[in-house]
Amino acid sequence: MRTGPDTLLLVDSASLYYRAYFGMKESITAPDGTPVNAVRGFLDFIAKLVNDHGPTHLVCCWDDDWRPDFRVAAIPTYKAHRVADESSNVEDVPDTLAPQVPIIVEVLSALGIARVGAPGYEADDVIATLAHRATMPTDVVTGDRDLFQVIDDSRGVRVLYTAKGGVARAEVITESVITERYGIPGRCYADFAALRGDPSDGLPGVPGVGEKTAASLIVTYQSLDGVIAAAEKADPGARASVHAKIIAAREYLRVAPAVVRVAIDVDLPEADHRLPLSPRDPDTLAALSAKWGLTASVSRVVAAMSA
Repeated sequence: MRTGPDTLLLVDSASLYYRAYFGMKESITAPDGTPVNAVRGFLDFIAKLVNDHGPTHLVCCWDDDWRPDFRVAAIPTYKAHRVADESSNVEDVPDTLAPQVPIIVEVLSALGIARVGAPGYEADDVIATLAHRATMPTDVVTGDRDLFQVIDDSRGVRVLYTAKGGVARAEVITESVITERYGIPGRCYADFAALRGDPSDGLPGVPGVGEKTAASLIVTYQSLDGVIAAAEKADPGARASVHAKIIAAREYLRVAPAVVRVAIDVDLPEADHRLPLSPRDPDTLAALSAKWGLTASVSRVVAAMSA
């Protein structure tokens, strides 16, 4: 747990409710038989995070646009494999998960926990903007490596990485951890990721340039622009064959930063980020709890908030 007067917890909401959905049985249902496994799991995650980390401020960050036009325009394959209907650019979401997301929205509203999204942007961009503006130590809860780029040891911005140990055993990622794991300066993750690529997001990377070569190039030339410039002048700091691969992928590398780098200047709606000590709308919360069979999970969140 952080020590000090104020701390901010930024939650990658979709990352958590997907983890909850796939981690809990669909047999967990509301009184009317509607699956609520993602809802219950998400609320239990929030309670666990509040209990373990004691934030004074908490924001559930939202994908108002899961596949923004500006990223698709730069790299058309961006998240293309997740599209259910190309004509409407709809994300392929499990049939029994989609109806649970509005329930999460309603419960968060009744609890009074801030939920922030922005038209045309992903939750990653919301998180990056809030982390950039933060005036207090900040933890980002996510299972997405893309958000490693927001880490800033000097400002106390860390990632609680849930991909391996889940929320209960989230790995604390700092710049020094990135350096140890990937062999690059902590703040160079976005450029490194552009070179390496990420099949899970439809980012091709540079063909023939794997993680080790990408790290070596970043260490040698300090930035993606430096890597491209070195290749163009055949700098002796890297093999000619590597330079040739960079030159061949030069057009991709010139647009990749617009896709890989998260936005830090998103126009966000006003919201009270303070974690309330009690529910904002207890009557609505009680009604939602009864309707969807959430009494135990909601009680855990309320108890964590008031602790």
